[in-house]
Amino acid sequence: MFVSQNQYTKALDAAGVSLWLDDLSRDRINSGDLQNLIETKTITGVTTNPAIFGKALTTGTAYDAQLAELAAAGADALSAVVEMTTDDVRSACDVLAPVYEATNGYDGRVSIEVDPRLAWDTDETVAQAIDLSKKVGRPNVMVKIPATEQGLPAITRVLAEGISVNVTLIFSLERYRQVVNAWLTGLERARSEGRDLATIHSVASFFVSRVDTEIDNQLEAAQLPAEQLLQLRGRAGIANARLAYRIFEQMQDTERWRLLSSNGANLQRPLWASTGTKNPDYSDVRYVNGLVAEYTVNTLPEDTLNAVADHGEITGNRIPDNYEMDDAHMDDLARAGIDYAQVVAKLETEGLEKFVEAWNELLEGIEQRLEQYK
Repeated sequence: MFVSQNQYTKALDAAGVSLWLDDLSRDRINSGDLQNLIETKTITGVTTNPAIFGKALTTGTAYDAQLAELAAAGADALSAVVEMTTDDVRSACDVLAPVYEATNGYDGRVSIEVDPRLAWDTDETVAQAIDLSKKVGRPNVMVKIPATEQGLPAITRVLAEGISVNVTLIFSLERYRQVVNAWLTGLERARSEGRDLATIHSVASFFVSRVDTEIDNQLEAAQLPAEQLLQLRGRAGIANARLAYRIFEQMQDTERWRLLSSNGANLQRPLWASTGTKNPDYSDVRYVNGLVAEYTVNTLPEDTLNAVADHGEITGNRIPDNYEMDDAHMDDLARAGIDYAQVVAKLETEGLEKFVEAWNELLEGIEQRLEQYK
């Protein structure tokens, strides 16, 4: 039977934007819903995080049988969580395998994150990233590594092992430049070790809406004149992301990249994360409509995906047209008293804290579920 693709999500794909779903559960896989989203809403990948798995694993009955088996085998909460999440990611990789094959590895990707409590430990992050990649055992898995200072060398080392990496929790332009360097260094090491660069893929997940939330809060607390507040609020997230895309473009015009590209390397694509609109005053598709550009990924929670499918306004790549305006906006924020360095440092710290909290809650919930079966 012929299945029609949604016109708006299809237009995004035509504009060079890969749509990945920011959600995963066993119910979504088993019910055929993930396959349906691939067929009807142009979903070409999946991203996960501790909060997503926390919701999936502690609600419903989809995991009951496996929990009973794990409890009978004497599994602790951590090993049970790893077992169940890697099973789900493996299954999602299999659902997306045709996309992976059709795009030669460009899409069809499923991301799984290292334990967020390891974000400040380079060696442990590397060890778990390698273990997760082996445990999932699918070529289209991507391991998510937070872009902390300790995460940067881990990113390099994991890429050098030939493992595809989703670099997550990027908020600042300076940190993004460091991520680009870590990625390039990883590819250079992989090349020196004789690995096939064409098989290594990476995305750099730049968080968007959280930037607006924090800066808007600070602007409102500053009690600026109403007209100035109206002019400044709600624009920083997209401006910050678009200026990151300028770094992405500049990177491509370097000898360092050209040498790697000539050896088969793939671009590290910018991925727009945190694209669900948190402020009800703003459009529910603003972080999609405003960030259309080729060689990008937008990972969407289902509500945002449905909003795009209902009333997206998709244009071609206008990001470079806005660089001057975006630079000016960031300057205006600084004059209004916004300390960019303080904002992005706070967001990174809070982002990691939220993931650690979600992970700990997940472990606690699974521990309780395991006890029920003992």
